[in-house]
Amino acid sequence: MIAETPAKRTPLYESHLAAGGKIVDFAGWQLPVQYSGLMEEHRAVRTAAGLFDVSHMGEFRISGPGAEALLQQLTPNDVAKLQPGRVHYSGLLTERGTYVDDLLVYRLASDDFMLVVNAANSAKDLAWIEDHRAGDVLIEDLSDQFALLALQGPKAEEILAELSDVDLQPIRYYRFEMGEVAGHRALISRTGYTGEDGFELYLAPADAPAVWDRLLTRGGDQGLLPAGLGARDTLRLEAAMALYGHEIDDSTTPIEAGLDWVVKLAKGDFLGREILAAQKQEGTERKLVGFAVTGRGIARQGYEVLADDAEVGRVTSGSFSPTLEKAIGMAYVPVALADPGTEIQIRVRKNLVPAMVVPLPFYKRDK
Repeated sequence: MIAETPAKRTPLYESHLAAGGKIVDFAGWQLPVQYSGLMEEHRAVRTAAGLFDVSHMGEFRISGPGAEALLQQLTPNDVAKLQPGRVHYSGLLTERGTYVDDLLVYRLASDDFMLVVNAANSAKDLAWIEDHRAGDVLIEDLSDQFALLALQGPKAEEILAELSDVDLQPIRYYRFEMGEVAGHRALISRTGYTGEDGFELYLAPADAPAVWDRLLTRGGDQGLLPAGLGARDTLRLEAAMALYGHEIDDSTTPIEAGLDWVVKLAKGDFLGREILAAQKQEGTERKLVGFAVTGRGIARQGYEVLADDAEVGRVTSGSFSPTLEKAIGMAYVPVALADPGTEIQIRVRKNLVPAMVVPLPFYKRDK
């Protein structure tokens, strides 16, 4: 009998228990799915702020004279245009142009990068990078050296400003600075996975509980709540942000997923370039779309999508939207059915529920 690997705990595990967090297993980690409740936490992020523990994410450091060239080969976005102090969204791609994973690329210095990858894919991603190593490059797994907090919402800057020694206003979206938060060294990144303004804070694991407590105390009178995995998923769905294993995987390409803006063909060769170039020129057979359920029921991942009584796809993500107060979802459908206003059906258990293709994202914050 093979013993099961025990789920990992982040440095904030005891903090979650103290805050009443309901713990679940997620990607091999014990993490809070909610505290006060998904709806309340979701709305706090949209109207004030929410604080998430995302310390389960993986962090790799790619450094050395060959670091830029290696990342140019492995990812479709143009690393050469990424200046120190900036970050961009990209993917690790296969030779078929499909996803090994999606990730963030931070340029720390000219020959020094940090990659942030999904927890469930961390070991696979590291092996993929090692297998494609080329040039003078040092590849390090730094995942155990970081805790990661995400402070998200329209009041995030105001809350963080009083605890940080960094002027936050000049940090534009997808940029970062090194500084201190509540007296602890941090990489302060204006990024997030909620569709709201906010920051992600990379900290030493030992510093995370103190920073977590100070942020909640500082933001409590402004509506800041600790938020769990449940709200994180409904928030990212409303913002139509892809999730590996749902909208993207090793069978989907960025072009099919509507992420063609990360594919920079002009930069030169990279894994999957030939296939992606053909898809950009000739189009694809299917496309990721958003839909709103117009009947009674909630679409969930894996539910059948039908048109004219024939299955045409499967739901990749679906939920009730607390912001829009209706059921929404995303699915891959044939291009002929991808125009907004197209009527489709979702098989919810034994019932066929009407739905309509709608533009993405479902929600976009007022900037």
